[in-house]
Amino acid sequence: MNWKTPKKSTLQNIIFLVLIALLLFSPLGTFVKVQLNRLIAFSPKTIAATDQKMLSSFQWQLKDATGKIVSLEAYKGKIVFINFWATWCPPCIAEMPSMQKLYADYQDKMVFLFVTTDSFEKANALMIKENLTLPVYQSVTNPPLEMESSTIPATYLIDQEGNVIVAKIGTANWNSDSFREKLDELIKK
Repeated sequence: MNWKTPKKSTLQNIIFLVLIALLLFSPLGTFVKVQLNRLIAFSPKTIAATDQKMLSSFQWQLKDATGKIVSLEAYKGKIVFINFWATWCPPCIAEMPSMQKLYADYQDKMVFLFVTTDSFEKANALMIKENLTLPVYQSVTNPPLEMESSTIPATYLIDQEGNVIVAKIGTANWNSDSFREKLDELIKK
């Protein structure tokens, strides 16, 4: 058998395809995507007061890993931070360390709801792996219309009057000075 030596361009194409496959379909790829999302994460912006919408319903029900059902109604009058995420979503994983820092400092001043469609087993495995202590929930009923999104991560900040004052689709740096200042202002109300 007479083997030909592949052309340099053929070898480069093969290497390129292998690298793309690694980035798309391996844990290395997930790691790279998470790191890139962290690099491009900016502080979320507050919605202008004239464009803010009040939640149309507080009847949304969630359950925690123990099976306890909670309703958004129970948090009426409080500041509520709601994040929709999944274990398979690199942008979701990318922003979680900033949320963890925020949660560590504000958990006694406001409500945090981290809502996933994943099983609690998968969600808790990720929490352990990433050293996170965020409270994980699953939706029992549909969220209010003002928080419906077909994309994750989707994060909402609800003020004490029930207004959606932040609606961020995609990765953000939730531990930024400007976002903390906004929370501090709300807490003082």
